[in-house]
Amino acid sequence: MRNKFFNQKALAAVRCYPRSKIRPPPPASAPAVIRVTNNIAHLGRPKGGPKPRQLLSLPPFPGHPLPGRKSTSAAHVTAISWLKYYFDDIPPPVIQNHFNKGLVQMECLNSSAMSGYYIGQTVSMRKIKHSDIMEFGARVYVPVSVAESKISKRFDVIPSGTLNPNADEIEYLQRLVKYKDSAILLLNKPPKLPVKGNLSVHNSMDALAAAALSYDYDGGPKLVHRLDRESSGLLLMGRTKESISYLQWLFSDMTKAKSSSKDWNDACEATYQRYWALVIGCPREKEGLICSPLTKVLLNDGKTERVIVAHNSGLEASQEAITEYRVLGPMINGCSWIELHPHTRRKHQLRVHCAEALGTPIVGDYKYGWFVHSRWKQMPRVDFEPSTGEPYKLRRPEGLDVQKGSVLSKVPLLHLHCREMVLPNIAKFIEANPEHNSKPDILRFVAPMPSHMKISWNLMSSYLV
Repeated sequence: MRNKFFNQKALAAVRCYPRSKIRPPPPASAPAVIRVTNNIAHLGRPKGGPKPRQLLSLPPFPGHPLPGRKSTSAAHVTAISWLKYYFDDIPPPVIQNHFNKGLVQMECLNSSAMSGYYIGQTVSMRKIKHSDIMEFGARVYVPVSVAESKISKRFDVIPSGTLNPNADEIEYLQRLVKYKDSAILLLNKPPKLPVKGNLSVHNSMDALAAAALSYDYDGGPKLVHRLDRESSGLLLMGRTKESISYLQWLFSDMTKAKSSSKDWNDACEATYQRYWALVIGCPREKEGLICSPLTKVLLNDGKTERVIVAHNSGLEASQEAITEYRVLGPMINGCSWIELHPHTRRKHQLRVHCAEALGTPIVGDYKYGWFVHSRWKQMPRVDFEPSTGEPYKLRRPEGLDVQKGSVLSKVPLLHLHCREMVLPNIAKFIEANPEHNSKPDILRFVAPMPSHMKISWNLMSSYLV
């Protein structure tokens, strides 16, 4: 009889409290206050304060002139000009609105003197106005929502595998072009589109570009550097033999690209690429330099090649690989956004450095982060308020039904995007055209993220700290 009583009691408990893997934290004790609703007084919980915002960290303001700007001086650059420069792909009214609401903050100079600070360390900040003048080394913080963007429901279809694209595929490829002049052509490559083709790959970017992006030239543009098939972002192509040679030197051997022209050499020195990536975990230090040489090994099947960090044994051939990184914001649900600046260009350099050197593999990188992804869990759509324990309904981002591959997917796509590129104005230096004299020596481009990364960004920015 007693066992039956306890079984019924346990069954009632199960019915009242269903099993759940996620348990809310205990509600914080807060004194009750008198509330009036519909002319009826009752005791209730006090209203909570404003919810904290996710903050995005911009790089320290450089003392040299900004690449790609018409102005030759870095002095008298206002805060709004610096944000518009960094977020070149974001409409200016969005940035102005964040200043109007007082959401843009700057790290106090006394706390920025520390070169290596750690995650979790408190930083004192102050609000700034759009007209404030930027100083060398100043670091600005803005809410992550500044980079939120709408998800396009069109143009997400990759062209079919054919060497003769139809009119729709040609139009699609031409929409990918961000910049075109007489020497170069720049595209925003979508994910899952291979860059270089072979016998088994027909719909590669070089083959499609040769068929659809020749414009008024006899031949199509040629690749001068590469992006992984799963990654996305800015892809540079040369349109003439001379520009292709200069660009190949620029991306392989900088010494061959230099000449007697000081302006050209300065423009070559300013060349760089910056990537945004979402990684699992968070680096211990917010910023740093990875100097880990890489080597290639052959797996047991005798066919598959893998890139790994080389050990200083002297028995294996290795290549120097250097990557500068910077954490963009806090870790949310086990993931962090980071910015990567490769100083060398090795195969799978960023993916291996994130996975092995930092211990934070990129989301969707199953080749170098397979062990972590074997325990991958979809990001939950419901969280709990840390102070009250009440369910916090996550704001549903746009476009969840458009393209899979975000952090909400069971199998997310690779979250690695070449966002920013700075390079010399090739056409100005190799062509004797008086019209080019008024153009800048350096060109700068910023590409928006693909749909699956936009969804992940919008989703992560809606979480509480």
